[in-house]
Amino acid sequence: MKISPLAPSIPHDLAELLRDLRNAVLELATPTMPHTVFACSTAAMPPAGEWTGCVIRNTTLNILAHSDGTHWIRQDTGAAI
Repeated sequence: MKISPLAPSIPHDLAELLRDLRNAVLELATPTMPHTVFACSTAAMPPAGEWTGCVIRNTTLNILAHSDGTHWIRQDTGAAI
């Protein structure tokens, strides 16, 4: 994806920030390395319905879980949390 250069009138500090943000977004769009998974306790898990297809690390159970749109599903047993 080609992105045009920043306008020369943008202050240097803002240009650096925008460049860093652009690079972060590109890294998320096309990952080139592992990224930390969101970690939370069982009591603090977000609603599964709002995070369909997402993964979390449950620190209470020490497991990964994914949302099927209704429940958080344990990756070790396939059971709902």
